[in-house]
Amino acid sequence: MHLARLSAGIALLLAAIFPASAASPADTAEGLKQSSLSQLEQRVKSIDSELENLARLSMRSGVGSVGCESVYHQDPNHTEWVQVDLEQASPIDQIVLVPTIWRDSDSGLDANGFPVKFRIIAGTYPDSVGTVLASFDQSDQVCPRIAPLVVPCSTTASWVRVEASILSQRKLDKSYLLALTELLIFNGQENLALHQTVTASSTGRQEGASRKKEFLVDGFVPYIMDASSGPKKNPYQSFYDIGDQPSITLDLGAIYPIERIQLHAFDSADTVPQALPDGHGQPDRLIMQGANQADFSDAVELIEFHKQSIYDVGPIIIRRIAKISCRYVRLTVLDHYTMSDGSRPVVGFAEIQLFSKGKNVALHKTFETMMPDSRPESLLTDGSNLYGSILPIRQWMEQLAQRHDLENERPLVSAELNHRYARQKMNLRRMVWLATLLAGGILVSILIYRMLAMRQLTKIKERFAADLHDELGANLHAIKMLGDLAEDSESRGELLRLFKRSSDFAQRSISAVNYCSNMLEAHDLCLDLADDMQRAADRLLADMQYSIAFSGEDLLVHLSPRKRFDLLFFYKECLTNTIRHSMATQADTELTVTPNRLILVISDNGIGPPDGIPASLRRRARLIGGKLTVTSPQHGGTRISLNLNLRKWKIVN
Repeated sequence: MHLARLSAGIALLLAAIFPASAASPADTAEGLKQSSLSQLEQRVKSIDSELENLARLSMRSGVGSVGCESVYHQDPNHTEWVQVDLEQASPIDQIVLVPTIWRDSDSGLDANGFPVKFRIIAGTYPDSVGTVLASFDQSDQVCPRIAPLVVPCSTTASWVRVEASILSQRKLDKSYLLALTELLIFNGQENLALHQTVTASSTGRQEGASRKKEFLVDGFVPYIMDASSGPKKNPYQSFYDIGDQPSITLDLGAIYPIERIQLHAFDSADTVPQALPDGHGQPDRLIMQGANQADFSDAVELIEFHKQSIYDVGPIIIRRIAKISCRYVRLTVLDHYTMSDGSRPVVGFAEIQLFSKGKNVALHKTFETMMPDSRPESLLTDGSNLYGSILPIRQWMEQLAQRHDLENERPLVSAELNHRYARQKMNLRRMVWLATLLAGGILVSILIYRMLAMRQLTKIKERFAADLHDELGANLHAIKMLGDLAEDSESRGELLRLFKRSSDFAQRSISAVNYCSNMLEAHDLCLDLADDMQRAADRLLADMQYSIAFSGEDLLVHLSPRKRFDLLFFYKECLTNTIRHSMATQADTELTVTPNRLILVISDNGIGPPDGIPASLRRRARLIGGKLTVTSPQHGGTRISLNLNLRKWKIVN
């Protein structure tokens, strides 16, 4: 839609969620997607609250004028237009298009002949081209609708034209035409188009005289003024005798320049079907006079209404007049309305309104009647009808248009809300499944942890057994050797020395048991691996020549406590095998540590292990995760080498 400004109704409709400049359906849908859940919920509440306070789309019944329509076409691509010529160039701030309403057996009520693509053009004579105030096409989704289309504008014009370039299809015979019930052109509260001259590009057939181009500005719309608030009342009516000339006189209390008169018809649609015809109680002919004297000695005619056919009456008879100043206004029946059953004549109205400068100056004013059978309790000037408060025509049209927009928006908001709720439920189900999987994962993790803990316990037991075997094995072997020496000894002093050494080895065995029992707290042991290796060599190699050398000793502190502990016991196992099996007299140790690798080499001049690599060494090397090699150099002896990749196993902290 290409509008100079947005419709006031559309702006109010979208103000809660969208900027005032966005009004297309695509922007509306996108705005809903960008709104939060709380905003959508609040919007639904806001729409419901607004709908409660808006006039309802209540349809007229009975017979009345339909409006004007063009000739029929077999395809939609034809240009048809209608134009209203005003009395003079006047400011215009709003244009209202009221559709011709068709009762569709499939879809219910719908607009008939409302254009698909059209422009609203205004200009001042002698300019016949004018300026485009607004343009609409199919993307604006103006239809389906039965409510009026309100188009705000700001211009000065002496003529307004609605020009359609793509027509819509007639429901009855599928032909194409342009049809409108009413065209209202507002300057403030005044409908400047009322009873003005209408020209058209073509005129369709006159079905029952209900379709004429002048009906486009007769002030009759296909709705009953059904406000949602305000007091409700029964209309005023009074019976009188044939030959009488009844009248109703209003005292305005002060002199006002009267510029518009509105006579609201007797509300007869309170039964279904309607018990009384349209125009019930409206005289066939009446005259309204104004005066400043109570006896109407200075009376001036305001309007004379003469009903020529049933198409001259409607829910509200509106007449604009030249401003005439008066205090008293009298309505006199000249030709009476007779009930269809031939009974006494009756006059009846829901309200009489007299406007001065856009204000109803007759509101709550006193009146007198010259009829014997009147109902003074049903006031003619209380501002209400059978359905509630009587609204200004412009406000009424705006509320109907706003209701249409809100009722179209609410399903979109509700659909988006339902989509969000469905997505929330799906997310909740996903969260439940995720929580279930997480709980299952935790349970599996616990089981895996317990299995790993049992595996670790097995490894600890294996280390514990290996440590006890190595430590106690060496000590017990030494005690056995000392016992053998004691058997062959003949000197008491020598025996005492051997017994003392046996006692020392026994004490060492006790200490070894305690040492191995504390291996579960290995982080407190082997704080200085080089020093522990030196002490082990001093203790185990006391009876032979040995040397020990370290390179990169400062990097040993980066080894994990468990790894230092395992290296120490691997080294002690190598020394134990050296003194037990090799018959060596010389042993040399070299430990080289770099950031990426650790190499431990133990060499001796013995005969080497009799059965290859001892199982205890292989077990120790496997526990450490290093590569073990045992070789015999050309000059003799045995060379045990442990190569450990520190980075691969992330041994370094």
